[in-house]
Amino acid sequence: MNEPTQKITTFLMFEGQAEEAMNMYISLFEQSEVVNITRYGANEAGAEGTVQHATFTLHGQSFMCIDSYVQHDFSFTPAISLYVNCNTEEEIDRVYEKLAQGGKVYMPLGAYPFSKKFGWVGDKYGVTWQLSLH
Repeated sequence: MNEPTQKITTFLMFEGQAEEAMNMYISLFEQSEVVNITRYGANEAGAEGTVQHATFTLHGQSFMCIDSYVQHDFSFTPAISLYVNCNTEEEIDRVYEKLAQGGKVYMPLGAYPFSKKFGWVGDKYGVTWQLSLH
């Protein structure tokens, strides 16, 4: 399999929602898919059926995710976010609406001095997204 190798890949660690989050993300962007997924089996460290490791693409860019079987005192933070250049108003409106559902709005979708349409949200899984109309 001659897949292009991306030197730096964003790695997202969840605690039980990796597959749900990954499926929501790939539903939002064209050229997105689950590339591979490995699940914990019976009598393994993680809860059976949860994501041991998965690779997925968003608009052709690779990401990885897991469901950590260790509970941590940390999670995602808005200090790092995924920045998305949206090509159309329809795209930014649709993606913003989906990501904001059950999440937290840091900057409402609107016009700003640096972008004619921009929004910053933390989704219901805690991953933060900055969306800008290209």
